[in-house]
Amino acid sequence: MEKFQTAEEMLAALRAGEVSSVELTEEAIARIERDDTAINAICVRDFEGARVAAREADRARARGEDRALLGIPVTVKECYNMVGLPTTWGLSEYREFVPTEDAVQVSRLKAAGAVVLGKTNVPLGLQDIQSFNEIYGTTSNPWDHDRTSGGSSGGSAAALAAGFGALSIGSDLGGSLRTPAHFCGVYAHKPTLGLAATRGMVVPPEPALPVDLDLAVVGPMARSARDLTLLLDVMAGADPLTAGKAQVTSLPPARHERLEDFRVLVVDEHPLIPTGAAVRAGVQRVADALVDGGAEVERHSPLLPDLVEGARLYMQFLFSGSVARFPVDEYEQLQIQAAGLSADDQSLDAARLRAMVLSHRDWLGVNYQRELHRHAWRQLFAEFDVVVCPITPTPAFPHDHNPDVLERRLDIDGVEYPYFDQLVWAGLATMPGLPATAVPAGRSPEGLPVGVQLIGPMFEDRTPLRLAELL
Repeated sequence: MEKFQTAEEMLAALRAGEVSSVELTEEAIARIERDDTAINAICVRDFEGARVAAREADRARARGEDRALLGIPVTVKECYNMVGLPTTWGLSEYREFVPTEDAVQVSRLKAAGAVVLGKTNVPLGLQDIQSFNEIYGTTSNPWDHDRTSGGSSGGSAAALAAGFGALSIGSDLGGSLRTPAHFCGVYAHKPTLGLAATRGMVVPPEPALPVDLDLAVVGPMARSARDLTLLLDVMAGADPLTAGKAQVTSLPPARHERLEDFRVLVVDEHPLIPTGAAVRAGVQRVADALVDGGAEVERHSPLLPDLVEGARLYMQFLFSGSVARFPVDEYEQLQIQAAGLSADDQSLDAARLRAMVLSHRDWLGVNYQRELHRHAWRQLFAEFDVVVCPITPTPAFPHDHNPDVLERRLDIDGVEYPYFDQLVWAGLATMPGLPATAVPAGRSPEGLPVGVQLIGPMFEDRTPLRLAELL
């Protein structure tokens, strides 16, 4: 696949007068028009709006302006509100919904001078590890069109891999930034929970309120680690309607600048699901690069929080929130099913079902256990700077649109496992709210991209990002 310019390279060329924003924008539009029929990454096009923004960016640069993303073509995940363009979350009943106000992050992109080409495809309600819906169809992996690009930021990852803009903004609750990056061979960063304002990334037709989300974050996607930092600096900061009134975000610098100074824990096995050979090999390649670069690398630590308990806690948070607005009759059926579970059933399927009917009292108990885990992570990060681990157990898998997601299975080296069990690796960072950077880690024997995640301490996002740059 063609090697495309990074945003940093584009900015250097723009500043040197070697290219114009109009030229970069037209090049991206031409590539979308040529290649996106097969991939279907850009579900909402705004080429005329992009051309207007590009011309204005060139005029601004001619006046001597130089903003963070001035003139850079980008895309936006479909779930972000953007004036004049539909926001549907893939829900057919909202195919005509057009918001009247930009999401906070769209406003920040525009203020930084970015040129928005359009919006990228998502799964129904953002609730899948693939990206397909009845309105916009299926997004395919640019490396193998028979396979998924991932979800729920699958359109954004596919767009970056195919050269449709230099940057994209996505979101992450169940690995929705990291998994598509891993499947498509690009970079993504799940920020620390609460670092970047989420207002305006809201299911239609709900109002865009400055709500503090649990687990879910918004974050950058790019074709290089340095570009992730560039875009995160634009996105970071509390909502100006709430904490942003009093707080100025200033992330601490990375703990180290040189590879040989990093202390890294490498984890490639999870007690609840095996790691496929292709992903294990990707983790090993990163571990070898760390050792070769002089980093201090360990494979085991008694400080690592209990992975089984962490996965169950994550499933409880993830699935208790997913049914909050179910109709009463459907919720009562879940209660009956959960009551019928054997007390000995400690499977993840059982954990998910029990989570759907948690009482508030029980939820508070689960939340207390999360705080204990967060403290355990703090203790681990007193000894290590970053944890390297898989994002999912396999590279991109073939499209699977079985409407009964509980019947879907994930093939790991010839053995089938429940589809949603693959989320345990995403939950490792999501449940405690830690930052995690997804980086490419080579290819599978079939030529599919493989990525790993670099998990860092809370609000020390620059530490895993810097390690990503050094790899």
